[in-house]
Amino acid sequence: MRARRLARWLRDFRTRAKLSQELAAAQLGWSQQKVGHLETGRNKASPADVALLLDLYGVVTPEREAILDLAERAEQRGWWTDYSDVLSSPYVALEDEAAEICDWAPQVVPGLLQTQDYARALLETGNLDGTSEKEIERRLMARMARQTIVTRRENPPDLHVILDESVLHRKVGGADVLADQLHRLAREADRPNVTIQVLPTGSGEHIGLDGAFILLRYAEPADPDVAYTEGFHGVVYLEAPHLVTRCNVAFERLRELALDPQESVALIEATAEQQRSSP
Repeated sequence: MRARRLARWLRDFRTRAKLSQELAAAQLGWSQQKVGHLETGRNKASPADVALLLDLYGVVTPEREAILDLAERAEQRGWWTDYSDVLSSPYVALEDEAAEICDWAPQVVPGLLQTQDYARALLETGNLDGTSEKEIERRLMARMARQTIVTRRENPPDLHVILDESVLHRKVGGADVLADQLHRLAREADRPNVTIQVLPTGSGEHIGLDGAFILLRYAEPADPDVAYTEGFHGVVYLEAPHLVTRCNVAFERLRELALDPQESVALIEATAEQQRSSP
């Protein structure tokens, strides 16, 4: 995301300076191919190269400092690279850059809010490929590391989760594990950047019956929203504007049908107590 954003800015600055790729390359003693690759994100732009381009295009502070900072951050490794053995999806990189995450969860508690025991139960149940216990633990560690985006100090995303009420009663890991998970949800809902709503089972037919999905929204106007879903079929990314718009409309309708956040937390806490006392 950062590299693509930087590439787009470099292309826009060159256009604003009314220079062709060929002319810009000639003035810097580069090949036209190098300029083209930097502007498409095919090659990473080093901070030194970015500084030269900004000088050529006449970009001054504060834009200059912001772009140089972006160039520095584009070279940084994401936390997920430490888990490349168990994380192959680009989803975590897209999620890490999102300003807002909207998650319709009709089956289980989303990964960003799962307790370790709840997550472990899901990973073990979903192990259809004979994955070793060691690898399951690695996947669990990666999931717990992923959750830190919600609590980080700098620019944590706004997380809006809508749970189907059935999730509150699905005994993933057993009654005690589920009760602990529900208490965790209630605590997380106290965070200023976390909103949790519950869609009652008595709502009848609704747009969310088509399945779970996640919407990733970005602060940069030029970064298009992305919708994501996964299942036995694998993962699907929706980036076409009309498809993302459909997901936005669907999420808004689910939000309107769901209990408000205060009522939702009260229901979550009451259900947690019921689970704790159940046989």
